[in-house]
Amino acid sequence: MGRKFWLPVATLWRRELIRFWREKARILGFVGSPLVFWLVIGSGFGNLAFFFPGALTLTVMFSAVFSTMSLIEDRREGFLLSMLVSPAPRSAMVLGKVLGSSTLAWLQGLILLLFLPLAGLRPGLAGLLEAIAALYLISFTLTALGFLIAWRMESSQGFHAIINLVLVPLWMVSGALFSMSTAHGWMRWLMKINPLTYSLSALRQLLTRQVDPASPGVGESLLVTAICGGALWAAATFAARQKTGRSFA
Repeated sequence: MGRKFWLPVATLWRRELIRFWREKARILGFVGSPLVFWLVIGSGFGNLAFFFPGALTLTVMFSAVFSTMSLIEDRREGFLLSMLVSPAPRSAMVLGKVLGSSTLAWLQGLILLLFLPLAGLRPGLAGLLEAIAALYLISFTLTALGFLIAWRMESSQGFHAIINLVLVPLWMVSGALFSMSTAHGWMRWLMKINPLTYSLSALRQLLTRQVDPASPGVGESLLVTAICGGALWAAATFAARQKTGRSFA
């Protein structure tokens, strides 16, 4: 892999950043909604610190997933077709798109991190840097998932329907609203097999330094997130190599 691979990756990554910069209202939407949710729910329960990692994960999830919805627009405008017929490998197209969208999601997560003092959280420099790195890993994983879903969608309406049906419930049972130790019966088992549980658990432990005995540790959580991210990126690359024909006509 040389210039033929990395040049289109860098070009698509840069294109995502430029497109986002021209649509600044997206920042308000993707950061503002989780911020309001965190302030209202956290203040209502009197525990802003507990709900902060969940709001941070929600910010990243919204931005990462909905940024990949531009694939549907690219298909309609013909840009995607021009990429598919170019000499650049499709794996480069996937990686460039995923890296660009995950960078945007990560940056918006960093904006929400500025409210850490309001939550009463002081993780220290080492913990903060670890949380920032973990946040990018989570952004990459969710973006790869968004790419995989958007690649198979023909309309933005269908994309929204799938996101609301799948991702929002997964976030709700990830530990964002209640901890695994307080969950009962089948709900606890559902949380254990939910990959997003591990992502949120890593953020919570790095930012709050609080360990839930029923939740996975930081190392295990990051490992599961990394495996899921790699698997989803591989699946997205495989899908991009396979799908041709009517969807791009």
